[in-house]
Amino acid sequence: MVAQLTTFAFHGVEARAVTVQVQIAGGANHFAIVGLPDKAISEARERVQSALCAIGLGLPPKRVTVNLAPADLPKEGGHFDLAIALGLLIEVGACPRDAADGFAVIGELGLDGSIASVAGALPAAIAANARGLGLICPAACGPEAAWAGADISILAPKSLIQLVNHFKGAQVLSPPSPGAVEMQIAAPDLKDVKGQESAKRALEAAAAGGHNLLMIGPPGAGKSMLAKRLPGLLPPLTPEEMLEISMVQSMAGLLEGGRLTRARPFRAPHHSASMAAMVGGGMRAKPGEASLAHHGVLFLDELPEFAPQVLDSLRQPMETGDVLIARANYHVRYPARFQLVAAMNPCRCGHGKASGRACGRGPNCESAYQARVSGPMLDRMDIAIELAPVMPSDLAAPAAGESSAIVAARIAAARAVQNERAAREGEGASVNASLPDSALERIAAPDAEGAALLTRAAETLGFSARGYHRILRVARTLADLEGTDAVRRRHIAEAVSYRRRDGAPAPLSTISPIAQTTG
Repeated sequence: MVAQLTTFAFHGVEARAVTVQVQIAGGANHFAIVGLPDKAISEARERVQSALCAIGLGLPPKRVTVNLAPADLPKEGGHFDLAIALGLLIEVGACPRDAADGFAVIGELGLDGSIASVAGALPAAIAANARGLGLICPAACGPEAAWAGADISILAPKSLIQLVNHFKGAQVLSPPSPGAVEMQIAAPDLKDVKGQESAKRALEAAAAGGHNLLMIGPPGAGKSMLAKRLPGLLPPLTPEEMLEISMVQSMAGLLEGGRLTRARPFRAPHHSASMAAMVGGGMRAKPGEASLAHHGVLFLDELPEFAPQVLDSLRQPMETGDVLIARANYHVRYPARFQLVAAMNPCRCGHGKASGRACGRGPNCESAYQARVSGPMLDRMDIAIELAPVMPSDLAAPAAGESSAIVAARIAAARAVQNERAAREGEGASVNASLPDSALERIAAPDAEGAALLTRAAETLGFSARGYHRILRVARTLADLEGTDAVRRRHIAEAVSYRRRDGAPAPLSTISPIAQTTG
């Protein structure tokens, strides 16, 4: 006889069903695992044999063969241990032959028979539920797997002996409860930022439309301070978004205790991050910072200090909303629809020409430093602003700006308008930054004066087609914040002022002497 159980191989956030076939047959004492296993799976025979010995069972001196089907699907990780062990227990008669019927199995074994936590419990539970199966998983993963639905049957033993006793009727395992849901985290308040009113306006526009934001200014101007206040302005995740990001976090092993959060991710990797750390990869193709920031914010401080190859690797995810990691015999896809917020000094010395300070690195310090960020990368920044140094008089004055709660209410109202519009228009994207180009003509078409200004700006300043469309998206967001249906000239003028050309803000005065009016 051959014992057969179901488990999963993970490719990105997708859990693909794998059949574990276990056979004990006559022949020389041998334990073989076949079906494209990686090193961790090949070592499972040692963990499984030790775990069986720990509960008082030993394998007979026969030929043991474990087949992982389909044989041409690469398989990685230690979560196959429990399925292999349970198949052996069925083969030696320690468990009923129908013990695992109706269940998929994941879990890693310790040498003492304990069942250790594994990554991917939530995607595995969702995939099992879709196939009409329950899930056997480690106790530490039970609260996470329980989020797959109230109708899924979950067994979450702490050890192999608990599972055996449950199948024999000597012990009953209680179904786990879903972990807690954490609401918005306490973020610093925007009213604590003194001065930088134009930067606050740009931050509000970026938050309302999900636009990429670049802040350039000397040290101490408040770039990082503003970025840290962005999470407090963003609306909470919708249930669908929370499920998507939770599956990515599950694959990364970040869902401790099955706790989910409705706060949007805010990832701030150090500038020493490698390409694999940023977009994903490694031996087991884990999700990177771009995927962990899915439906949230990816903050890159000291932007030019990142390796140019690492920055350019973000260009494709910024357009498509996902990351495709290619391997020789398979591909892994992770979602990565994030909002990029970046901060940088104007030059290596930190202050730039606008500060009036002498630079000891020569006249080309500013241009050489900013050239570390490629033009195509800068072209993908919807909003780019320059921050002036904060004056001592601003620091001495009491805080008089709006609080995060007030600004967040306006942003929530603008996003509600965008969500309603997306549902009405049948567009998949809910924020203006992700609107397809084909929808801009219907949703973000400016009035006659605005269209004329945009045409002059594009011709005079040489904006790319991408820049042209991103101006329309930002203008649409500014109109949503204002509560107007039409995109007017003042919205186009402000959106154009946020674009950068040849490393500098777009000089509206070269387009028209009245281009900066708000009428």
